[in-house]
Order: sequence, then structure tokens, then C-alpha cells
Amino acid sequence: MSSILLVEDDLPLGQSLQRVLTMAGHQVVWLRGAGDARRFLAEFPFELLLLDIGLPDESGLALLAWWRQQGRKTPVMMITARDSIEERVEGLDAGADDYLGKPFAMEELLSRVRALLRRHSGQASNVWQLGALSIDTARRRVLLADAEVALSAREYGILLALAAEPGRVLTREQIEHALGTADALDSNAIDVHVYKLRKKLGNDWIATVRGVGYVLEAPVGALST
Repeated sequence: MSSILLVEDDLPLGQSLQRVLTMAGHQVVWLRGAGDARRFLAEFPFELLLLDIGLPDESGLALLAWWRQQGRKTPVMMITARDSIEERVEGLDAGADDYLGKPFAMEELLSRVRALLRRHSGQASNVWQLGALSIDTARRRVLLADAEVALSAREYGILLALAAEPGRVLTREQIEHALGTADALDSNAIDVHVYKLRKKLGNDWIATVRGVGYVLEAPVGALST
């Protein structure tokens, strides 16, 4: 579980972001002002900051500059309705790692959050390796012991969600939200897609934790490529 500090003064948007990020498996603290954010940042560690630029008490850019002046390297994504090139450059120059203009799709937000967290943890490569399983996220290509595995879009999305945190159990709801689908899936849709994944990868790759969800782990004795 990743800890995220969300600083957004808009009430409906803040509630939506907190709910979506929480359902995706993150621990989210939501604040509506820069002053409160400064106090929390001084006392508690976070793995990612989501900062709105247009805060009521202080610009999110000023908050970002202050944070970087402390020598902190925590990844920061700016979220704002302002979308000019000048403001993007200003935010990136102030130390932002990414910039997302409003309005945005929750699917894109979750994808960018996953990418920032991976880069911060040292997984910057487009190719994820787990034993003999290789996932090229740039080409959306999956190899198992050097043999390509053809997956549907849903199967690939589920595999990517599980592979982002191998060894961690994800609930069906967390997997569904990680897919970023706007439409609710059937109650057993995730189970069906996992069944198909097992047919293609082998039963030992994805374990069921009864009553909780699924976890991806390299089988004992699996060869690395």
C-alpha cells in the first residue's frame, strides 16, 4: 500500500480522487490547504504528493518549491485546470515530476500514479521482470520463458495490476479500479479473466487468497530469462 498526500481544495473532486485512489489500494490523506499540507509533510512520510496549483491559501507551486528546498525527493504530480505551456514549464522547473490538466480521466490518473511510484522505487524500465515472466509495458508485450503470450486487453490489464506489486494480494475491487474501466464489470468478470490468464501462463503464477483476492508470484523453480 502506497501513502499519498492529496492537496485539492475542490470538494467534489477531492472526494472522488480520494475514493478512487483508496479503492486502487493506496492510503490517502486528503487536505484542502497548503498550510495543513506543510504541517503534515513535516511530521509524516508520504510516497507521492498530488498537488493542485490553485489552492486558497498558497499556490501549489510555492508549496512544491518549499518541499524541494527541504531536500525531499518524493515524487510530485501537479493537478490543475490551468494548462498553459508556461505553467507546465514553471511546475516542472519547480520540481514537479508530472503534470495533469483538468479535466482528466481517472484511468489516466491511476496510470500516471503507478508510473511515478515505480520510478521512485527504482523500477523505471519499461520491461518488468518476474522470474521467467517479462512484461514490456511500452509495447504491451508479455513473454514467458522467451515465448510471447497473447493476452486480451482485460487480461493484460489484470496482469499489469498484479505485476505492479508482486507478492501483494489485490482484491477484485482493487483490480477492477486498476483497470480504470468506466463501466462496472459483472460480479464474476475478474474471476473469469484470471482463469483465462492461468490457462495461458500456468496455474502456479496467480494464487487465490480465499475471501480476499489474487496475488502474482513467480513459481518456485521458475527460470529467469
